Amino acid sequence: MDAADLRSCSDSFLHTIEEHGFAGRWHWSLALGEQLWSPGFFRLLGLDSHRVAASYDLFRELVHPDDRGRLASAGEILQGHVWPSDHAPSEVVRLIRPSGELRTLSILSERRVSPEGRPLALGGVALDVTDRERLGRMQALEQRRRQSLYLTSYTTTYAVEPDHLHDFPHAVAQVHGPSLDEINLNPFVMVVPEERAAFRDRAMAVHDPQVPFQGTAHERLANGEVWHFRIVGVPIWDGAGRYLGRAGVKYPVHEFGAPVHADGAPGDARLQRALEQAVRGHHLRAARGLLDWSMLRLAEASGLSLSTVRRLEADAEIQGARSRHKAVAALRAAGIRFVSLDGGTIAVAKL
Repeated sequence: MDAADLRSCSDSFLHTIEEHGFAGRWHWSLALGEQLWSPGFFRLLGLDSHRVAASYDLFRELVHPDDRGRLASAGEILQGHVWPSDHAPSEVVRLIRPSGELRTLSILSERRVSPEGRPLALGGVALDVTDRERLGRMQALEQRRRQSLYLTSYTTTYAVEPDHLHDFPHAVAQVHGPSLDEINLNPFVMVVPEERAAFRDRAMAVHDPQVPFQGTAHERLANGEVWHFRIVGVPIWDGAGRYLGRAGVKYPVHEFGAPVHADGAPGDARLQRALEQAVRGHHLRAARGLLDWSMLRLAEASGLSLSTVRRLEADAEIQGARSRHKAVAALRAAGIRFVSLDGGTIAVAKL
């Protein structure tokens, strides 16, 4: 696990690992000259937040001398030579705490630019990967949380590999009856026989064109009960445009479609990222129209260059481009909602 993987983790897991000293966040507003570190980032560096002010220079000084050259100096950043580049957003560096303790950090950074391409801000997240065994125990705790969620609410997130192999928590097998291996190979075994073939055909039809899927099906539980579920599956790509499979969620709904539980589907960073990647150029144009925004206004709000916004709206950016997430975040902040509908269609609405 490295810092890039944190984008795919649940909010509860991110909070837990920061509380346990594994992760931290930092931000530097170049325009305002303001630097902010989360409490977790101070802990990663072995510093007291009450005695030390956030400073990129200080962070870089703590990096091992042999690794320091991988990071741009503060002066280089202010001159526009920003580390990291959009094509190499992460680094692994050794860090020497004031106590002399050596740690290894995986760092993922994001930059914000003006419509003309001038750097405005830099920020990111760091993950301590020195003790991977302890980090593995934290991941095991997250797996147990997913187990408990399905046992108590029949709600879960899941992943689908490019070869169509699914990844459900073991609790799904406990609740439905078939073995976990059988469910991961053929999740349609949970669907009642009279709906199974039609639902499978609809779901499999979207895999090759790699488009979102959303539908409902009745599934039988091991105790004989039949529940109505909504199943969502959205293709996901990495930052280089490589197809990673799908991120999904399933949760029980009433016959009229409303979620059984008031909180509906669970929050999941990986699924959120996949849903944002499904937003295409015509969705962005529709959202701008609802806000009466020009492309320049979207560029300013999202910290992207005008040329990048043009590429997004022309569907010329790779599917996993981080610029897409920045544009969607800016539109959401302005009141736009991108809503996934049954059949995989995305609707654009304004609050």
